[in-house]
Amino acid sequence: MNRLARAEITQILLDLRREDVDQATAADRLFEALYDELRRLAGRLLRDERRGHTLQPTALVHETYLRLVDDSRVEWEKRAHFLGIAASAMRQVLIDYARKRAAIKRGGAWRRVTFDDQIGLPAPEMEILDLDRALSQLANMDMRMSRVVELRVFSGMTMGEIAHVLDVSERTVHNDWAVAKMWLARELSRGEAEREGGGSEEGPSSAKTP
Repeated sequence: MNRLARAEITQILLDLRREDVDQATAADRLFEALYDELRRLAGRLLRDERRGHTLQPTALVHETYLRLVDDSRVEWEKRAHFLGIAASAMRQVLIDYARKRAAIKRGGAWRRVTFDDQIGLPAPEMEILDLDRALSQLANMDMRMSRVVELRVFSGMTMGEIAHVLDVSERTVHNDWAVAKMWLARELSRGEAEREGGGSEEGPSSAKTP
């Protein structure tokens, strides 16, 4: 990533806070630039690391952030916006690679992913495709809750940053995170046959406290 490209990314982040700039277009430009860089980094890791290597998505997102952005010029709100887009891009990169590896041979190098203990699930490792399916199912039941998990797991955002991106209170984020963790732990602890069969029909809202 050369200085010119880094300056362009930083400018896109600055543009995202300007009223005279098309926000959707700027966000699309940022996502495209971010996604390409994440794919490049992921490809390098997949090529160089040993078979069975586990990737920490949060570390990759933050490495990308440091490469792409002049942090001295980007305010906290813009950083949060960047990490929000990075979470979606990182998830998609991991899914793309997992599907490619699965198509070649079950149990490829990107089959399992470590999440820095952030998600708090019983097992230290899980299949990224299983997590993606569970998050998609969760999104059908509670989109905000699914987004909280995505932002927390794939970009390592703080509860305050997530609250800012989703425009909700920090207490709401904490509640969503607590319920989502319990629901995902249950879903991901099921046997492989059950997971592939579609999982539970009970929504996470039933676990919420008044």
